[in-house]
Amino acid sequence: MLNAGDLDRIDRNIVKALHIDGRLSMAALAERVGLSKTPVQARVRRLEADGLIKGYSAVIDRLRLGEGHIAFVQVSLSDSRSAALKDFNRAVAAVAQIEECHMMAANFDYLLKVRSTDIAAYRKILGETISALPHVAHTSTFVVMEAVKEG
Repeated sequence: MLNAGDLDRIDRNIVKALHIDGRLSMAALAERVGLSKTPVQARVRRLEADGLIKGYSAVIDRLRLGEGHIAFVQVSLSDSRSAALKDFNRAVAAVAQIEECHMMAANFDYLLKVRSTDIAAYRKILGETISALPHVAHTSTFVVMEAVKEG
C-alpha cells in the first residue's frame, strides 16, 4: 500500500492534476507531468489499485438541484464506547442528507454537514432523523449563509 513517502514528484503531480480535473485524458495528463502516455497510465492504475486515488466524481451545482441549504451540526453522544461509535457511524452512513461526518477531538463528538432544500426541510431532518440516530444526546446547529469555498 502506497503512503505519502512512497510517492515521487511525478506521482504527486499526477494526483494534483487529477484532483483539479479528474476528466483529463491520459494524453493531456502525460503532457502535464512530462511523461509519455503509457507510463502515466501505469502510474494511474497503480495509484488507483493502491487506493490512493479512491475514485472520480463530478462537481454538482447543488443550489440548482434544490439542495442549497447547508447546516453544520455538532453532535454529542450519550455513550462513546466503541460499540456506540460503530452504531452511530453505521446509521449516519445510511442518511443521504448527511454529506459529511467527522469524529472530532472537541467538546462534542461529531460534526455533520447536512444538505437540504430549505430550513423547514432541515428542521424535519434534524427532528426525525439526526436526533433519532443511535446514542445522540445533544445537537447544535450552525446554518451556512454563503458557501465561499467547497470541495
